[in-house]
Amino acid sequence: MKRAQRHHLKENELANTIAAARERLVARKGEVASILLAVVAIAAIVAGISAWQRQDDVRAEQLLADALIIFNAPVVPATADAGNPGEVPAAATIGATGSYATEQAKLADALPRLRAAAEAFPNTEAGVTARYLYASSLSNLGRHTEAIDAFREVIDRTGSDRLYGRMAMMGTADAQTRAGQLDAAIETWTALASSPDEQLPKDAVLIELGKVYQASGNAEEANRVFAQIVDEYPTSLYSAEAQAALDGL
Repeated sequence: MKRAQRHHLKENELANTIAAARERLVARKGEVASILLAVVAIAAIVAGISAWQRQDDVRAEQLLADALIIFNAPVVPATADAGNPGEVPAAATIGATGSYATEQAKLADALPRLRAAAEAFPNTEAGVTARYLYASSLSNLGRHTEAIDAFREVIDRTGSDRLYGRMAMMGTADAQTRAGQLDAAIETWTALASSPDEQLPKDAVLIELGKVYQASGNAEEANRVFAQIVDEYPTSLYSAEAQAALDGL
């Protein structure tokens, strides 16, 4: 077969294929149109959800920013007596906005704003941050039972393998210790110490676990934990503290 004939046959095959495809497309144009409409609708829904989520993020960040104005406000203690007014910082003297005489007063003022930000948009990053700061503030104010509940909400929303989840786990253990819930604190610190999460500061966790064992009167376990720090983390900032605790035990 000559080259021209072969070329002509190939052109005919291509033309036939295109024609057949066109016929199928025409026959199914209703179905194709429906598919295209569905795709457009899905894209619109996705875009709408993304825009809605972004609006939530922005509003959550605004609420958190309002709370942080108070949370990060300077503490200006009024230490001087009436006979020496010059020793009182100017901001404390005039009661300037954004200044607090004590850390407790500042945190008490920040609490409702932090809670509002956490509750309004609980699943946003700003909402989780607000809830963690709310829990930390409760703990620093001595409201440890409430703090434990708030820290657990952070863990429930983020998981224990994310930054705020890890911090909330440690916050829970610390609040349990401060509340005198030593058995619960030992359980939480032990779970943190045995976690495979490499992002956890294990030496810091162990020193706290050793202290709780010591506070509970379990000198044997405290000795074991302090020795583990000295052996496994000899360059840690906590190694000297652990050695001193061992010497005391």
